Amino acid sequence: MAEHTSSSITIEAAPADVMGVIADFARYPEWTGEVKEAEVLSTDDHGRAEKVRLVLDAGAIKDDHTLAYTWTGDHEVSWTLVKSQMLRAIDGSYALAPLGDGDRTQVTYRLTVDVKIPMLGMIKRKAEKVIIDRALAGLKKRVESVPKA
Repeated sequence: MAEHTSSSITIEAAPADVMGVIADFARYPEWTGEVKEAEVLSTDDHGRAEKVRLVLDAGAIKDDHTLAYTWTGDHEVSWTLVKSQMLRAIDGSYALAPLGDGDRTQVTYRLTVDVKIPMLGMIKRKAEKVIIDRALAGLKKRVESVPKA
């Protein structure tokens, strides 16, 4: 599972605003499209999600899986698979970098997925790219539509 897919997007908001949307798992069904249900199962000492159950419906792939999250400072979160019906493994991360005077953020999403059914590497990476691009577009739309306090 060494190969991963990644992509970046610039969002017109501060990193803290972007991370606020990423960390708000309960609202994922409102903006992600593929996530139909999200339930935080446990949190760390800072109140951030450690384990999250997600019900996914991405057309051909329907799954109920649990991910473990690791938060690195205020600008990075990564996750790995705990259990799944369809996935053998999933590793991903969001890394945020402030741009300019801090009111814009470059978001880089990295993802590696290994499904239990056989799939050509080229097709798997194409699927990862679609997942990443949809997630980044949804995140950008969500963050930029939230009124600033």
